[in-house]
Amino acid sequence: MGSGADLAWLLTAEFSTLNLPLPRLISVVVIGLSHRSAPVELRERFAFAEGKIPDALASLRSAGLTVETVILSTCNRVEIYAATDLAPDVAFAELRRFLLAHHAFDGVLGEELYTLAEPHSLHHLFKVASGLDSMVIGETEIFGQLKKAYDLAFTRQHTGAKLNRAFQRAFNVAKQIRTETNIQRGSVSVMSAAVELAEKIFNSLAEHEVLLIGAGETSEKTARALQSRGVSKITVTNRSPERAATLAKELGARTVPFEHWPEEFERIDIAVSSTAAPHHLIDRAKLETLMKRRRNRPLLLIDLAVPRDIDPAVNTLDNVYLYNVDDLQSIAQEYLKLRHEEVARCETIIAERVATLLEAGKYAAGHSRQ
Repeated sequence: MGSGADLAWLLTAEFSTLNLPLPRLISVVVIGLSHRSAPVELRERFAFAEGKIPDALASLRSAGLTVETVILSTCNRVEIYAATDLAPDVAFAELRRFLLAHHAFDGVLGEELYTLAEPHSLHHLFKVASGLDSMVIGETEIFGQLKKAYDLAFTRQHTGAKLNRAFQRAFNVAKQIRTETNIQRGSVSVMSAAVELAEKIFNSLAEHEVLLIGAGETSEKTARALQSRGVSKITVTNRSPERAATLAKELGARTVPFEHWPEEFERIDIAVSSTAAPHHLIDRAKLETLMKRRRNRPLLLIDLAVPRDIDPAVNTLDNVYLYNVDDLQSIAQEYLKLRHEEVARCETIIAERVATLLEAGKYAAGHSRQ
């Protein structure tokens, strides 16, 4: 049997004889950074605002860097999934250049930015979809975030045969893992981990008041986790009064206008902030004034936003306890120990499904531009 080089030569000769263009082999690559590789202060520099993602997808395609693209940007990761006909090393160099330019980043970036080619890129996608690469192993929020990212790219026609098949298989694997394993045992989300952190500071949450700054999905899930632990007094504030009112109605909570939320600090004990603000909503000077009004009673701040809503400098104030998404890692590690055997089972399932996806004839689509 001839070598791979002989086969390539024969294919080249055949297409040259027929005066046809050579087929462009397309593969899936991943480039990004996550809570495993980079701290939150670096991740927030590369976060994509949701409204900016369509333009970024279009830019990558028009520049010829990708044939198909999905951009995933959450509080814990920023990743580009690309089907490209460029050689992986070339693709990684160009995608890295794109990320640095798009976010006007002129700092030093080393191993924080990881790159994965097939089959590792597909294995990574399956792990992300299944919650195995999350801060809290087995959490399900990432499944919805990944599906939303894929749907955005799909509706804008930035996916094709290659990524459509890969993402659909990833979603199927995630569902299989949830059905056939106990990976979700215990705390399964960043929000529930945040609530457990609150319980370590306040023995009982039932007597404490909570302010939600932001009325998105993260705020809703956090509020429901708090209510499951006995919290009954919740106040919601959001730049959109309508969204705040909708969430408050569902939770049985009250609302305050966004411009008046600082006044709530005289009463509350816990503030959970998760907005899409491009800058800090709470800085040291502002909080120092608020703490005087509340006579320096202990205050727990949980910042689930990326970019962060709360300046880390507030941690220097007396009786202020600030935790961001990275601080939840210690809680996540406790549950990882409990789930070690389940992780191994999940890894076996993923390895089998990636191998199936890569089998000849089942992942051969996408040899030319869509």
